[in-house]
This record gives sequence, structure tokens and C-alpha cells, in this order.
Amino acid sequence: MDFEKKQANDEIEIDLMEIISLLLHRAWIIILAGLTVGLATIAVTMFLITPKFKSTTSMYVLNRQNGETLSSSDMQTSLSLTKDYVELIKSRTVTEGVISQLGLDMTSAQLLGMMSVSNKTDTRILSITVEDVDPYRACDIANALREVGSSHIKSVMDIDAVNMVDAANIPQTKSSPNTTKNGMLGVFAGAAIAIFIILLNYLINDTIQTQEDVEKYLGLSVLGAIPMVESEKKSKKRKHKGRRR
Repeated sequence: MDFEKKQANDEIEIDLMEIISLLLHRAWIIILAGLTVGLATIAVTMFLITPKFKSTTSMYVLNRQNGETLSSSDMQTSLSLTKDYVELIKSRTVTEGVISQLGLDMTSAQLLGMMSVSNKTDTRILSITVEDVDPYRACDIANALREVGSSHIKSVMDIDAVNMVDAANIPQTKSSPNTTKNGMLGVFAGAAIAIFIILLNYLINDTIQTQEDVEKYLGLSVLGAIPMVESEKKSKKRKHKGRRR
């Protein structure tokens, strides 16, 4: 039993070494495939994918319960209600109000897909981010969402203090797509595809090509090998070409 286990382990080790040797021998194919797919991905990213820009605005929401006096309970109440404020900004009333105000040719669902509302942990600051192919329109939509959202929060929650922290900026650089990231992903994808094809071809190839293959797969010892003379190689090639014709 120990001998069989040892033999099985030896066979696995030999197979792994063969695979590693095969991949090293075909390394140029793997590198070429990775570079080709990577460059193709970069070209597609640069020339076929429309870039998008992000614009962000933020506002501060505070709920006062006792007139002008600001207590710790007011702070805690405002903090616990931030999720409600997020949902109010994403409501249909706000999105339709922004679409009407700016005369946008889109639906509420499309506008929701362009925007995101977030709240930093343990703060009452809400950030509204809009991503669009037009940086100026992204800025206008973000500011409009803040204004319409603030009015809607005041109306629904009966809150007086909804203040602007930062106005939306006009983005100067694109947010997506990331050319470098896509190029690297393309390189890895191309290399992975090349490795898969090489290994697949190795696994389905059951032909005996060397003396080692005879000893390994047939369990026979090779007594000798007859080298092929160069003239015989040429004659075989000619015969092979003649048969094709």
C-alpha cells in the first residue's frame, strides 16, 4: 500500500512538473495573448465607451425639537433620522421635481440610476452624487436634487434647518471607465484564456511522442532509438505534400 501511494504521489509530481514545463515553454504565447487582449481592451475603452463624470453636493440636516435650543437629544434624533432623509431625497416627488425644473428628457427610474445618496457614519451630512456623460448636466442635477430634496425634507419632517455644506462641482476628470484597470483586466483575461487552451490541448493529447511516454503510459522499456536521416525527413515531407495535392 505504501509503495502504491508513493507511486501515485510520484506520478502527480511528474504531471505537475510537465505542466509547469509546458507553460514555461509556451510562455511567449501566454504573454502575447495577454498583451493582445489588454491592448484591445484599452482601445475599446478609449474609443468605444462613452466616459462619465461625477458631481457631488452635500447638505446638513438638523432636527430641533425645542425652538432655538439645541440639545443632545436633538442631535441623536437627527442622527437616527438620516436614513429617512436619504429615502426622501430618492423619492419620486423629488426626482420628478428635478426633471421638471431642469426639463430633463428622462424618467424617474433613469434619474435614480444616475444618482446615489450616502451618509457618513455618525454624522448628519448627506452627500448626493450624480454620474452623467455631461459634466455640466451632472452638476446641475446634483444641485437641483439638493434644493428640491431639502424642500421635501422640510415639508415632510417639519424641519427648519437643512443647510448646504458644499455646492456641486463641475468635474474635470472622468469617473469611468478606468482605462488602466480595464487594460490590466484584459491582460489577465488574455493570459488566462491562453493558459486554458494550452492545458486543454495538453490534456486531450494522448499521442505518444517520446521514449519517456512509452515507458510511462505503456509500461515498456525502450531498447533503442533509430534517428531519422535528414534525407528521409525531406522525402517524407515531399510524399506528404504529394498526397495533399
